Amino acid sequence: MISNTILGKMKLEYILNDAIFLAPKMYYLETIDSKVIYKVKGLKHEVELTKIDFENLLFKQSILEKFQTKWIKNLTFGNIEIRQDLYTLQVTNNKRKLIYDINNKLTSTIPLKID
Repeated sequence: MISNTILGKMKLEYILNDAIFLAPKMYYLETIDSKVIYKVKGLKHEVELTKIDFENLLFKQSILEKFQTKWIKNLTFGNIEIRQDLYTLQVTNNKRKLIYDINNKLTSTIPLKID
């Protein structure tokens, strides 16, 4: 079911050694050739995150705070304000129920069922 050319089949993008998925659009990937890929929705790539940052977020009630530079343009006054905004990362249970082990480490999720 894998093909880069046939429509409807899956495309093999990476072969991974390690992966951490914390939420939709929030993940860390480590490929077999030691390439590191991470994505956090809303956080600029200029902010460096490590595997340890993602591993620490696996624990219940853990929060990671990072500062990022934001450019806010004001068309009324014709200026641009450069601010340091605080970005807070944490695991959310908006779409799935989180399953923790006895050490309060996230191990799995299950879908939410709405009756």
